[in-house]
Amino acid sequence: MRLIVGLGNPGREYAWTRHNLGWQVAAYLAEGWGIPLGKKTLESVWGQGRVGGESIILAQPTTYMNLSGRAVSLLLSYFKLAPQDLLVVHDDLDVPLWRLKIVERGGPGGHRGILSIIQHLHTEEFLRVKLGIGRPSGGMPTENYVLSHFPADAAEDVARLIERAGAAVETLIKEGLAAAQNRFHGDLPE
Repeated sequence: MRLIVGLGNPGREYAWTRHNLGWQVAAYLAEGWGIPLGKKTLESVWGQGRVGGESIILAQPTTYMNLSGRAVSLLLSYFKLAPQDLLVVHDDLDVPLWRLKIVERGGPGGHRGILSIIQHLHTEEFLRVKLGIGRPSGGMPTENYVLSHFPADAAEDVARLIERAGAAVETLIKEGLAAAQNRFHGDLPE
């Protein structure tokens, strides 16, 4: 069994912000896999199903980003899973814009949602699909940047990034880490 968590903030005002890309990927996967996120417990909305022969719990924490570890810890405990069964999908300032990076461990890199998860689980050993949002320009504070909406002319790029991330998660589940890294790291497909 695997727990897939898309990070974000609850509330309509955050729906299309850079910080909510993980939530958007979880919603995309829920629709594509036919796993409704209908349960509202454990400080998350979540659903359960099967993908590629593996049992999956797909979740969006309903805590704010900085408290994501609480929800992830509750989910892992409830389903009797270990951190090695966890896959977190989240935005990342240090990954170039519109790119993906798939890693199996590491520090938070300034991401407070990941920091919260590490603090609650007492380990950095869990899979992550990082979605590149680039860094702010013109002196904009990082907090404002991650909570800002994508510009309207970026809608197609956002949709492509969400689709690529969904495909990367599915490849991770069905074929493993090496296959996902080989297929989804590096330059974007034309």
